[in-house]
Amino acid sequence: MATRAIARFVRLGPRKVGRVLDLIRGKGVLEAYQILKFTRRRAAKAVEKVLKSAVANTRTPGDEPNLYIVEAYVGEGPVLKRLRPRAMGRGAIYQRKTCHIHIAVESRKALARG
Repeated sequence: MATRAIARFVRLGPRKVGRVLDLIRGKGVLEAYQILKFTRRRAAKAVEKVLKSAVANTRTPGDEPNLYIVEAYVGEGPVLKRLRPRAMGRGAIYQRKTCHIHIAVESRKALARG
């Protein structure tokens, strides 16, 4: 059974986080850590935190070499609407997007048994 972790209301756009998740989906956990370490995107730090949480949620500590990412996806969170002053007293609305990051990891041993 997969162990999952969710980070909710992350102040990043879902499309930007999705590009980072595409890099690690289906990979082993140790390989995913290396990819995230050298990815020069702000979303990589948030994804790494969720991945570490998912690994920590597993029942067998120290089983990282056998773990791999089964599921990694991002969902849209609520949008914070803000106003920016414009010419002639008007205001332009801009959006601060948020997202929910979901990552599930599973052991290859558990997959072989089940």
